[in-house]
Amino acid sequence: MAPEKGALRLAALNRPAARLGLSAGLPLADARARHPDIDVAEHAPEADARALAALADACERYTPLLGLDAPDGLLLDISGCAHLFGGEAGLLRDLLARTAATGFSARGAIAGTPEAAAALARFSGRRGTIVPAGGDLAHLLAPLPLAALRLPPALLAALSRLGFLHMGDLAGKPRAPLAARFGAELLDRLDAATGVRRNAFVHREPPPRFSAEKPLADPVERVEDVLGLVLHLSGTLAAALERHGLGARRMDLALFRVDGTVTRLSVGSGRPVRDPAFMRRLFAEKVATIGSLDPGFGFDLVRLSVPLTEPLAPSQEDFDTAREADLALAALVDRLAARLGPGQVLVPLAVDAHVPEEACRLAPAQSVRRAFDPVRLAAPLLPEGDMVGPSRPPRLFARPEPVEAVAEVPDGPPTRFRWRRLVHHVAAAEGPERIAAPWWREEGFSPTRDYFRIETTEGRRFWLFRAGLFGTEVQHPAWYVHGLFG
Repeated sequence: MAPEKGALRLAALNRPAARLGLSAGLPLADARARHPDIDVAEHAPEADARALAALADACERYTPLLGLDAPDGLLLDISGCAHLFGGEAGLLRDLLARTAATGFSARGAIAGTPEAAAALARFSGRRGTIVPAGGDLAHLLAPLPLAALRLPPALLAALSRLGFLHMGDLAGKPRAPLAARFGAELLDRLDAATGVRRNAFVHREPPPRFSAEKPLADPVERVEDVLGLVLHLSGTLAAALERHGLGARRMDLALFRVDGTVTRLSVGSGRPVRDPAFMRRLFAEKVATIGSLDPGFGFDLVRLSVPLTEPLAPSQEDFDTAREADLALAALVDRLAARLGPGQVLVPLAVDAHVPEEACRLAPAQSVRRAFDPVRLAAPLLPEGDMVGPSRPPRLFARPEPVEAVAEVPDGPPTRFRWRRLVHHVAAAEGPERIAAPWWREEGFSPTRDYFRIETTEGRRFWLFRAGLFGTEVQHPAWYVHGLFG
């Protein structure tokens, strides 16, 4: 039940309730008046949407070209797929049997247009309907009610008042008067259903350009068998990728269980690859991370797809040890990302900012090509050409730590300071290097910093700064240690 028009009404019902004469849209009070013992539950659209999505996952075994026909339907583009299941009749029979095995009551239809298939499935009264290729859709749809066109209720009521109840009632009628009286939507829906015009098919997800699958007469359960199939499918995809001069950056594995559940695994690479053994190794790392694939009664279909590619030119193996090191580092990054997650393997990138703690950020290594070149890895963190930038400590604290410092003059370097309970005496100081926050910031006042490179009498080197200009920004500047040189 669900609230509608100021009253609780039946939103959906099962077959026993339908046999009692109840129908969707009936007020709950009327239904209880007729049958006081009926069981009702609150309608949960979110749960229905999740169930439809799960059913869509299971139906991807038939075709990756799939769309949602919410709230209770699916549209499958089976062009070129029916022969894999013994023809259209075999595909529809298998689909309805698997759907029933999962606890759903379903009806299906195969027709030349999505609109005709949806209308026949919902309103023909038959569990399965197949319209042969080239069949007369207008003739087959004629007995169906106009509600099969998904017209607005007000338009259906207006048509009903004039005696138009079925699609066939509109056959042969002048189109111009119909459009003038009822609007263009009526004829647009009718033309789409009968194939006069074609509407774009909206896919649930964009289909991958490269995909390979292996249906199994005997379901597999062991991880080793699944990885063996991954190796086999990777070889098929590698050949296709090589023909197009491409490599895979992301690979998706879909494991279809016998009970209709789908297990999905995805791995990525920071560089384009097409080595089947390497692809298998990445999925092995992924499986090792999750521990178990939970095959249930087994997987009877395995599909491997490549949704993200990049150009990959043929390369000649040589004795370039630097290149070998690059490839080894790239492989290590990909394996760690597969096991730990892409967000756990990071590299530093330079940011155009003067404030030291903001001058660097961490990014997933797989998204940064430079991550795989040990020489260029530090390139964004170093000055270009012959320019020499200010010295920065190799260890920078995430947050500056306060210190107690004593200086001979208010704007001079400290002579000694206490940090972490230890007193350090300054032997030499270099600075100041003044750094101010960007003027366009809106989060409030940020004091100017004067940085000093400090060397103590024990030989330790610190990076200290004084926060705030004496006499203008603050009366008593505070001191902080921001990093260590060694």
